[in-house]
Parts: sequence; C-alpha cells; structure tokens
Amino acid sequence: MGDMSKAEKDFLLRKHEQTMKLRAEYLKNSTNPFRHATGEGGTIFDAGLARYQAMRVSNFEHFKPTGHAFRVGMGVVVLPIILYAWAMKKERDGREQQYRNGEVAYKDRLFKFI
Repeated sequence: MGDMSKAEKDFLLRKHEQTMKLRAEYLKNSTNPFRHATGEGGTIFDAGLARYQAMRVSNFEHFKPTGHAFRVGMGVVVLPIILYAWAMKKERDGREQQYRNGEVAYKDRLFKFI
C-alpha cells in the first residue's frame, strides 16, 4: 500500500468501512432472536441473491443461439464423445485383428469365454 495515492487510499478506506457496516447490519439481523415475531421468518432477503437466482432460472428464455455458442457446444460436448468413440473403436478393432492373426495367445487375452 505504500505506492498508492491518497485518493486511492481514501477510496479503499471508505469501501472497507461500508463493507464493515453492511457486515455488522447483516450479523445483527441474522442473529436477531425476535425476527420471527415480525413475520419475516428466519432468513434475510438479499436483493442481489434474488436477482442472481432469477437470472439463472430465466437464462434459457433469453438465450440466443449464435455461431460461437454452437462451436462451444460442439467442442465441449459432441467432439469429445465422437473422439472417445473413435479411439475406443480403433483400439478394439486393433485388438480383434491381433486375436484373429494369432499374435495373442488365448491364455494372454484380457477377456475370455472360459
């Protein structure tokens, strides 16, 4: 903090004081044993949390499909599934070819019928 200007220090101090005030008010309200008598129940209404939850619920209603969203969906969901299926098929086909060519003895196979 030594290389900060006086304005920056004052801003940080004001911000810290405001945070401490809000914290004290929250603790006072959340630990009030008589809160149920006011009809509010035991929880404190947080406008920011309510906005966040509403945004999460209505996200699909406001979603606009774009090329970027399509590419992200393909890259995160579809492409890994396709690559994994391709790798598994290639590995199994290679193992089956070794079995059919007689390169692997029956006793050395990982999966046997007996």
